[in-house]
Amino acid sequence: MADAAYETLFPDIAPVPSPVADHSTGILPSQAIREAIHGREVLAPDPIMEDQIQPASLDLRLGRVAYRVPASFLPGRNATVMDKIRSVAMYDLDLAGDAVLERGGVYIVPLQESIAFRKRTSAAANPKSSTGRLDIFARVITDHATEFDRVREQYKGPLYAEISPRSFTVRVCRGTRLVQLRIRRGSPPFSDAALRRLHGQVALVGAGAAQANIDRGLTFTVDVRGDPATGLIGYKARNHASLIDLEKLDYYEPRAFWEPVYARSGGGIVLDPDDFYILASREAVMVPVDHAAEMMAYDTTVGEFRVHYAGFFDPGFGHHDTGGHGTRAVLEVRSHEVPFLIEDQQVVGRLVYERLTAVPDKLYGRGIGSNYQHQGLTLGKQFRRQR
Repeated sequence: MADAAYETLFPDIAPVPSPVADHSTGILPSQAIREAIHGREVLAPDPIMEDQIQPASLDLRLGRVAYRVPASFLPGRNATVMDKIRSVAMYDLDLAGDAVLERGGVYIVPLQESIAFRKRTSAAANPKSSTGRLDIFARVITDHATEFDRVREQYKGPLYAEISPRSFTVRVCRGTRLVQLRIRRGSPPFSDAALRRLHGQVALVGAGAAQANIDRGLTFTVDVRGDPATGLIGYKARNHASLIDLEKLDYYEPRAFWEPVYARSGGGIVLDPDDFYILASREAVMVPVDHAAEMMAYDTTVGEFRVHYAGFFDPGFGHHDTGGHGTRAVLEVRSHEVPFLIEDQQVVGRLVYERLTAVPDKLYGRGIGSNYQHQGLTLGKQFRRQR
């Protein structure tokens, strides 16, 4: 079961110098990601494709085998991921053709991309937007890791995805893209004061500084009023739905997989424990072209529920330069332990903004095939759009 090819991927190669940047610290933009690939800080047996490079992140591809394991795990400081897989794996799935990942199962998949970071370079990972909207729990693991979704400074080694479909059984194959990587140089500072200044310059939400609530990030609320004509405020995943092939786009009839959720007469929405909901933020948010944002997925200070599984917002999201006018964030929501009532204007999460080292040479929007620039309450790209 071992993947011996990884043992020869990391020779001592002098890196190609980084391009001139506006800042020495920050998230790498698309052109700097390209340079990191050319400089062999990101490696892969197959060429990394241009459409994997997003404005401030890199899509990662599943490799050729998936290992079914009985439970999620972290390898810890003294073990590699393959050490753990050898000791606990139940069986293998060949991803050269289509393979089915069962709802409720836990799978570890070596990714095609691997890492050879130099000094002051680290990364964070997150599921892609469509992954989160399908309730697929997907996290990146590295060798000797003590936390998920973090690639430590100067890491050299393979990357793995832990995948657990929660609501639907799904079909994947080698090359399917479920997770993405955001690469960081140094440790750029974050403060509410800097965020307030940024909002004063570009209006991150609403139409003026007075409408922004900034407290450990930009807070947001859920739209529990819904469509004025229909009262629709969201969707809840059906418990017994058919398989979803992740490579099929604009294909599935939404009603077969989702039941609509409508506004209550008394206001708000009650989340049933462990059910999965697609909702939308009340606020239309915007990410400037020289920043990226990340949504805090789980914040116990506002309630025992998770509001996002895919938390990266690229430069240009909702921005007028890329065809947006502020865009509502779609929320992937699951309550834990007890039913929970969310009411109008109740804070449910925060967006944390971080600058890039430079403005990217591609921005979020239709120009690069972004699916959700003008989204309202929008399901994943596998489902048919209303015509």
